[in-house]
Amino acid sequence: MSPDDVRESAEDRNSGLDRAGEPSGNSSVSALVFRGATGGILMGLANLVPGISGGTMLLATGVYPRFVSAVAEISTLKLRSSSILILASILGSALLAVLMLAGVVKDVVVSQMWLAYSLFVGLTLGGVPVLWRMIGRRTGAMWIGSVCGFLMMALLALVQQLRAGGLEGSEGSTVWLFIAGVGAAGAMVLPGISGGYVFLVLGQYVPVLGAIEAVRTAIASFELHSAFQPILQVLLPCALGILVGIIVVSNAIRFFLERYRNGTLGVLVGLLVGALVGLWPFRRPVRPAVGEVFGEEILTEATAAALPVESWPIETFAPSVGQVFVALSLVGLGFVITTIVAWLGRRLEVSRGAMSARSKR
Repeated sequence: MSPDDVRESAEDRNSGLDRAGEPSGNSSVSALVFRGATGGILMGLANLVPGISGGTMLLATGVYPRFVSAVAEISTLKLRSSSILILASILGSALLAVLMLAGVVKDVVVSQMWLAYSLFVGLTLGGVPVLWRMIGRRTGAMWIGSVCGFLMMALLALVQQLRAGGLEGSEGSTVWLFIAGVGAAGAMVLPGISGGYVFLVLGQYVPVLGAIEAVRTAIASFELHSAFQPILQVLLPCALGILVGIIVVSNAIRFFLERYRNGTLGVLVGLLVGALVGLWPFRRPVRPAVGEVFGEEILTEATAAALPVESWPIETFAPSVGQVFVALSLVGLGFVITTIVAWLGRRLEVSRGAMSARSKR
Protein backbone atom coordinates (compact mmCIF):
# COMPACT_ATOMS: atom_id res chain seq x y z
CA MET A 1 0.00 0.00 0.00
CA SER A 2 1.39 3.38 -0.99
CA PRO A 3 1.88 6.25 1.50
CA ASP A 4 -0.96 8.13 -0.24
CA ASP A 5 -3.31 5.17 0.25
CA VAL A 6 -2.33 4.93 3.92
CA ARG A 7 -2.95 8.63 4.40
CA GLU A 8 -6.33 8.48 2.62
CA SER A 9 -7.39 5.49 4.72
CA ALA A 10 -6.47 7.35 7.90
CA GLU A 11 -8.45 10.36 6.71
CA ASP A 12 -11.46 8.13 6.06
CA ARG A 13 -11.29 6.57 9.51
CA ASN A 14 -10.95 9.91 11.23
CA SER A 15 -13.51 11.79 9.15
CA GLY A 16 -16.59 13.15 10.87
CA LEU A 17 -18.55 12.17 7.79
CA ASP A 18 -17.71 8.53 8.33
CA ARG A 19 -18.84 8.76 11.93
CA ALA A 20 -22.10 10.13 10.57
CA GLY A 21 -22.89 6.74 9.14
CA GLU A 22 -21.10 6.56 5.78
CA PRO A 23 -18.16 4.13 5.98
CA SER A 24 -15.69 4.87 3.22
CA GLY A 25 -13.56 1.76 3.13
CA ASN A 26 -16.15 -1.05 3.11
CA SER A 27 -18.79 0.35 0.77
CA SER A 28 -19.18 -1.91 -2.23
CA VAL A 29 -19.30 -0.46 -5.70
CA SER A 30 -22.80 -1.82 -6.35
CA ALA A 31 -24.15 -0.37 -3.09
CA LEU A 32 -22.55 2.98 -3.86
CA VAL A 33 -24.02 3.14 -7.36
CA PHE A 34 -27.46 1.89 -6.24
CA ARG A 35 -27.82 4.39 -3.42
CA GLY A 36 -26.27 7.20 -5.43
CA ALA A 37 -28.51 6.65 -8.47
CA THR A 38 -31.63 6.28 -6.31
CA GLY A 39 -30.79 9.38 -4.31
CA GLY A 40 -30.00 11.27 -7.52
CA ILE A 41 -33.36 10.43 -9.09
CA LEU A 42 -35.19 11.55 -5.95
CA MET A 43 -32.93 14.60 -5.70
CA GLY A 44 -33.75 15.62 -9.27
CA LEU A 45 -37.46 15.08 -8.70
CA ALA A 46 -37.40 16.96 -5.39
CA ASN A 47 -35.63 20.00 -6.78
CA LEU A 48 -38.30 20.38 -9.43
CA VAL A 49 -40.81 21.10 -6.68
CA PRO A 50 -41.02 24.15 -4.37
CA GLY A 51 -41.04 22.81 -0.84
CA ILE A 52 -38.74 19.80 -0.68
CA SER A 53 -34.96 19.63 -0.83
CA GLY A 54 -32.77 17.41 -2.93
CA GLY A 55 -30.51 17.19 0.10
CA THR A 56 -33.46 15.68 1.96
CA MET A 57 -33.63 12.86 -0.57
CA LEU A 58 -29.89 12.25 -0.31
CA LEU A 59 -30.35 11.98 3.44
CA ALA A 60 -33.21 9.56 2.94
CA THR A 61 -31.04 7.26 0.84
CA GLY A 62 -28.08 7.60 3.18
CA VAL A 63 -25.62 9.16 0.72
CA TYR A 64 -25.69 12.79 1.89
CA PRO A 65 -22.36 12.82 3.77
CA ARG A 66 -20.65 10.96 0.93
CA PHE A 67 -22.03 13.48 -1.59
CA VAL A 68 -20.81 16.48 0.42
CA SER A 69 -17.42 14.86 0.96
CA ALA A 70 -17.07 13.95 -2.72
CA VAL A 71 -17.89 17.48 -3.92
CA ALA A 72 -15.44 18.95 -1.43
CA GLU A 73 -12.69 16.55 -2.50
CA ILE A 74 -13.14 17.04 -6.23
CA SER A 75 -13.42 20.82 -5.89
CA THR A 76 -9.97 20.74 -4.21
CA LEU A 77 -8.64 18.50 -7.04
CA LYS A 78 -8.43 15.38 -4.86
CA LEU A 79 -9.65 12.94 -7.52
CA ARG A 80 -10.47 9.67 -5.80
CA SER A 81 -12.36 6.97 -7.68
CA SER A 82 -15.02 6.61 -4.97
CA SER A 83 -15.74 10.36 -5.04
CA ILE A 84 -16.00 10.43 -8.83
CA LEU A 85 -18.28 7.37 -8.77
CA ILE A 86 -20.71 8.75 -6.20
CA LEU A 87 -20.92 12.14 -7.92
CA ALA A 88 -21.41 10.57 -11.35
CA SER A 89 -24.21 8.31 -10.12
CA ILE A 90 -25.99 11.09 -8.18
CA LEU A 91 -25.66 13.96 -10.64
CA GLY A 92 -26.18 11.82 -13.74
CA SER A 93 -29.44 10.32 -12.47
CA ALA A 94 -30.58 13.70 -11.10
CA LEU A 95 -30.06 15.39 -14.48
CA LEU A 96 -31.91 12.57 -16.23
CA ALA A 97 -34.84 12.87 -13.81
CA VAL A 98 -35.00 16.65 -14.26
CA LEU A 99 -34.89 16.38 -18.04
CA MET A 100 -37.56 13.70 -18.25
CA LEU A 101 -39.93 14.92 -15.54
CA ALA A 102 -39.75 18.74 -15.53
CA GLY A 103 -42.89 19.21 -17.63
CA VAL A 104 -44.86 16.51 -15.83
CA VAL A 105 -43.94 17.73 -12.34
CA LYS A 106 -44.77 21.33 -13.20
CA ASP A 107 -48.19 20.30 -14.50
CA VAL A 108 -48.94 18.11 -11.46
CA VAL A 109 -47.85 20.77 -8.96
CA VAL A 110 -49.97 23.38 -10.69
CA SER A 111 -53.09 21.29 -11.29
CA GLN A 112 -52.99 18.87 -8.32
CA MET A 113 -51.04 20.81 -5.75
CA TRP A 114 -52.61 19.26 -2.64
CA LEU A 115 -51.99 15.70 -3.85
CA ALA A 116 -48.37 16.42 -4.79
CA TYR A 117 -47.60 18.23 -1.56
CA SER A 118 -49.16 15.45 0.53
CA LEU A 119 -46.72 12.98 -1.02
CA PHE A 120 -43.83 15.39 -0.50
CA VAL A 121 -44.68 15.69 3.21
CA GLY A 122 -44.26 11.92 3.55
CA LEU A 123 -41.02 11.92 1.57
CA THR A 124 -39.65 14.65 3.84
CA LEU A 125 -40.71 12.87 7.04
CA GLY A 126 -38.99 9.72 5.82
CA GLY A 127 -35.66 11.51 5.91
CA VAL A 128 -35.95 12.47 9.59
CA PRO A 129 -35.06 9.02 11.05
CA VAL A 130 -32.12 8.74 8.65
CA LEU A 131 -30.62 12.03 9.82
CA TRP A 132 -31.49 11.30 13.47
CA ARG A 133 -29.44 8.09 13.35
CA MET A 134 -26.42 10.08 12.21
CA ILE A 135 -26.42 12.03 15.46
CA GLY A 136 -24.54 10.34 18.24
CA ARG A 137 -24.86 11.92 21.67
CA ARG A 138 -27.69 14.46 21.97
CA THR A 139 -25.87 17.56 23.18
CA GLY A 140 -27.00 21.08 23.94
CA ALA A 141 -25.38 22.28 20.70
CA MET A 142 -27.49 19.78 18.78
CA TRP A 143 -30.75 21.00 20.33
CA ILE A 144 -29.85 24.67 19.87
CA GLY A 145 -28.93 23.97 16.25
CA SER A 146 -32.23 22.13 15.73
CA VAL A 147 -34.27 25.05 17.04
CA CYS A 148 -32.33 27.56 14.93
CA GLY A 149 -32.66 25.42 11.82
CA PHE A 150 -36.39 24.95 12.36
CA LEU A 151 -37.01 28.67 12.87
CA MET A 152 -34.99 29.61 9.77
CA MET A 153 -36.83 27.13 7.57
CA ALA A 154 -40.26 27.90 9.02
CA LEU A 155 -39.69 31.64 8.49
CA LEU A 156 -38.68 31.06 4.87
CA ALA A 157 -41.77 28.90 4.35
CA LEU A 158 -44.11 31.48 5.89
CA VAL A 159 -42.63 34.28 3.79
CA GLN A 160 -43.13 32.13 0.71
CA GLN A 161 -46.77 31.42 1.59
CA LEU A 162 -47.48 35.12 2.17
CA ARG A 163 -46.36 36.02 -1.34
CA ALA A 164 -49.26 37.35 -3.37
CA GLY A 165 -48.17 35.74 -6.63
CA GLY A 166 -48.49 32.20 -7.89
CA LEU A 167 -45.95 29.73 -9.16
CA GLU A 168 -44.89 31.86 -12.10
CA GLY A 169 -42.41 34.68 -11.85
CA SER A 170 -41.10 37.21 -14.30
CA GLU A 171 -38.37 35.96 -16.54
CA GLY A 172 -35.13 37.45 -15.37
CA SER A 173 -31.87 38.56 -16.86
CA THR A 174 -28.75 36.43 -17.16
CA VAL A 175 -27.47 37.84 -13.87
CA TRP A 176 -30.66 36.91 -11.99
CA LEU A 177 -30.64 33.43 -13.49
CA PHE A 178 -27.05 32.97 -12.31
CA ILE A 179 -27.94 34.23 -8.81
CA ALA A 180 -30.94 31.91 -8.70
CA GLY A 181 -28.67 29.02 -9.71
CA VAL A 182 -26.21 29.78 -6.90
CA GLY A 183 -29.01 29.96 -4.33
CA ALA A 184 -30.74 26.87 -5.63
CA ALA A 185 -27.49 24.87 -5.56
CA GLY A 186 -26.99 25.77 -1.93
CA ALA A 187 -30.55 24.68 -1.27
CA MET A 188 -29.97 21.40 -3.12
CA VAL A 189 -27.05 20.60 -0.82
CA LEU A 190 -28.77 21.68 2.41
CA PRO A 191 -31.43 19.21 3.61
CA GLY A 192 -34.71 20.98 4.32
CA ILE A 193 -34.32 23.81 1.82
CA SER A 194 -35.75 23.40 -1.65
CA GLY A 195 -34.04 24.49 -4.83
CA GLY A 196 -37.52 25.00 -6.22
CA TYR A 197 -38.20 27.43 -3.36
CA VAL A 198 -35.27 29.60 -4.36
CA PHE A 199 -36.28 29.67 -8.02
CA LEU A 200 -39.84 30.47 -6.96
CA VAL A 201 -38.86 33.34 -4.65
CA LEU A 202 -36.56 34.85 -7.28
CA GLY A 203 -39.20 34.53 -10.00
CA GLN A 204 -37.37 31.94 -12.10
CA TYR A 205 -39.40 28.77 -11.38
CA VAL A 206 -41.59 28.58 -14.46
CA PRO A 207 -39.00 30.04 -16.89
CA VAL A 208 -36.45 27.39 -15.85
CA LEU A 209 -38.87 24.44 -15.91
CA GLY A 210 -40.27 25.71 -19.19
CA ALA A 211 -36.78 25.85 -20.68
CA ILE A 212 -36.04 22.29 -19.51
CA GLU A 213 -39.27 21.03 -21.07
CA ALA A 214 -38.47 22.90 -24.31
CA VAL A 215 -35.07 21.20 -24.49
CA ARG A 216 -36.62 17.78 -23.84
CA THR A 217 -39.21 18.35 -26.54
CA ALA A 218 -36.53 19.49 -29.01
CA ILE A 219 -34.45 16.37 -28.35
CA ALA A 220 -37.45 14.06 -28.61
CA SER A 221 -38.49 15.58 -31.95
CA PHE A 222 -34.87 15.72 -33.27
CA GLU A 223 -35.17 19.49 -33.75
CA LEU A 224 -31.96 20.27 -31.91
CA HIS A 225 -31.69 23.80 -33.30
CA SER A 226 -34.75 24.83 -31.28
CA ALA A 227 -32.97 23.82 -28.06
CA PHE A 228 -30.19 26.37 -28.45
CA GLN A 229 -32.19 29.40 -27.32
CA PRO A 230 -33.51 27.99 -24.00
CA ILE A 231 -30.09 26.48 -23.27
CA LEU A 232 -28.11 29.65 -23.92
CA GLN A 233 -30.57 32.17 -22.50
CA VAL A 234 -31.88 30.28 -19.46
CA LEU A 235 -30.19 26.98 -18.63
CA LEU A 236 -26.53 27.92 -19.14
CA PRO A 237 -26.56 30.86 -16.66
CA CYS A 238 -28.43 28.65 -14.17
CA ALA A 239 -25.98 25.78 -14.65
CA LEU A 240 -22.97 28.04 -14.00
CA GLY A 241 -24.63 29.37 -10.85
CA ILE A 242 -25.45 25.83 -9.68
CA LEU A 243 -21.82 24.76 -10.19
CA VAL A 244 -20.50 27.66 -8.12
CA GLY A 245 -23.13 27.15 -5.42
CA ILE A 246 -22.54 23.42 -5.03
CA ILE A 247 -18.77 23.85 -4.67
CA VAL A 248 -19.00 26.66 -2.11
CA VAL A 249 -21.82 25.24 0.04
CA SER A 250 -20.52 21.65 -0.01
CA ASN A 251 -17.13 22.74 1.24
CA ALA A 252 -18.76 24.85 3.95
CA ILE A 253 -20.95 21.95 5.11
CA ARG A 254 -17.97 19.59 5.16
CA PHE A 255 -16.01 22.11 7.27
CA PHE A 256 -18.79 22.44 9.85
CA LEU A 257 -19.53 18.71 9.94
CA GLU A 258 -15.91 17.93 10.72
CA ARG A 259 -15.47 20.64 13.38
CA TYR A 260 -18.95 21.18 14.85
CA ARG A 261 -20.64 17.90 13.99
CA ASN A 262 -23.46 17.74 16.53
CA GLY A 263 -24.46 21.37 16.17
CA THR A 264 -24.39 21.14 12.36
CA LEU A 265 -26.45 17.94 12.32
CA GLY A 266 -28.87 19.62 14.71
CA VAL A 267 -29.31 22.52 12.28
CA LEU A 268 -29.96 20.03 9.48
CA VAL A 269 -32.63 18.25 11.56
CA GLY A 270 -34.30 21.59 12.22
CA LEU A 271 -34.21 22.53 8.54
CA LEU A 272 -35.71 19.18 7.62
CA VAL A 273 -38.60 19.40 10.09
CA GLY A 274 -39.12 23.10 9.39
CA ALA A 275 -39.62 22.30 5.69
CA LEU A 276 -42.96 20.77 6.62
CA VAL A 277 -44.30 24.25 7.37
CA GLY A 278 -44.00 25.10 3.69
CA LEU A 279 -45.63 21.85 2.60
CA TRP A 280 -49.14 22.39 3.96
CA PRO A 281 -50.97 20.53 1.22
CA PHE A 282 -54.45 22.06 1.21
CA ARG A 283 -53.69 24.92 -1.14
CA ARG A 284 -54.64 25.57 -4.74
CA PRO A 285 -54.33 28.19 -7.48
CA VAL A 286 -57.38 30.45 -7.75
CA ARG A 287 -58.23 32.32 -10.95
CA PRO A 288 -58.21 36.11 -10.43
CA ALA A 289 -61.61 37.71 -10.98
CA VAL A 290 -62.39 40.23 -13.67
CA GLY A 291 -61.83 43.74 -12.31
CA GLU A 292 -59.06 42.72 -9.90
CA VAL A 293 -55.70 44.44 -10.08
CA PHE A 294 -53.17 41.84 -11.16
CA GLY A 295 -49.62 43.01 -11.53
CA GLU A 296 -50.00 46.55 -12.75
CA GLU A 297 -53.24 46.21 -14.70
CA ILE A 298 -56.94 45.73 -14.06
CA LEU A 299 -58.05 42.38 -15.43
CA THR A 300 -60.60 42.33 -18.21
CA GLU A 301 -62.49 39.24 -19.33
CA ALA A 302 -59.92 38.62 -22.06
CA THR A 303 -56.80 39.16 -19.93
CA ALA A 304 -58.21 37.06 -17.08
CA ALA A 305 -58.94 34.17 -19.44
CA ALA A 306 -55.44 34.42 -20.92
CA LEU A 307 -53.65 34.12 -17.58
CA PRO A 308 -51.90 30.74 -17.25
CA VAL A 309 -52.64 28.68 -14.14
CA GLU A 310 -49.01 29.09 -13.03
CA SER A 311 -49.59 32.80 -12.40
CA TRP A 312 -52.79 32.46 -10.37
CA PRO A 313 -52.56 33.36 -6.66
CA ILE A 314 -52.30 30.44 -4.22
CA GLU A 315 -54.97 30.18 -1.51
CA THR A 316 -55.63 27.67 1.27
CA PHE A 317 -58.91 25.74 1.40
CA ALA A 318 -60.82 23.64 3.92
CA PRO A 319 -60.44 19.98 2.93
CA SER A 320 -63.24 17.45 2.95
CA VAL A 321 -63.01 14.25 4.99
CA GLY A 322 -62.15 12.33 1.83
CA GLN A 323 -59.36 14.74 0.93
CA VAL A 324 -57.88 14.43 4.42
CA PHE A 325 -57.93 10.64 4.11
CA VAL A 326 -56.25 10.74 0.69
CA ALA A 327 -53.67 13.25 1.92
CA LEU A 328 -52.78 11.10 4.95
CA SER A 329 -52.51 8.05 2.70
CA LEU A 330 -50.08 9.87 0.42
CA VAL A 331 -48.09 11.07 3.44
CA GLY A 332 -47.80 7.46 4.56
CA LEU A 333 -46.83 6.36 1.06
CA GLY A 334 -44.08 8.97 0.85
CA PHE A 335 -42.73 7.97 4.26
CA VAL A 336 -42.71 4.29 3.28
CA ILE A 337 -40.91 5.04 0.00
CA THR A 338 -37.99 6.85 1.62
CA THR A 339 -37.85 4.33 4.47
CA ILE A 340 -37.68 1.37 2.07
CA VAL A 341 -35.05 3.08 -0.09
CA ALA A 342 -32.87 3.78 2.95
CA TRP A 343 -33.36 0.21 4.26
CA LEU A 344 -32.51 -1.38 0.91
CA GLY A 345 -29.37 0.73 0.65
CA ARG A 346 -28.22 -0.28 4.12
CA ARG A 347 -29.03 -3.96 3.54
CA LEU A 348 -27.18 -4.05 0.24
CA GLU A 349 -24.14 -2.38 1.76
CA VAL A 350 -24.12 -4.70 4.80
CA SER A 351 -24.50 -7.84 2.69
CA ARG A 352 -21.74 -6.81 0.31
CA GLY A 353 -19.51 -5.91 3.24
CA ALA A 354 -20.11 -9.33 4.79
CA MET A 355 -19.28 -11.06 1.51
CA SER A 356 -16.09 -9.02 1.20
CA ALA A 357 -15.09 -9.91 4.76
CA ARG A 358 -15.65 -13.65 4.11
CA SER A 359 -13.61 -13.50 0.92
CA LYS A 360 -10.62 -12.12 2.82
CA ARG A 361 -10.53 -14.98 5.31
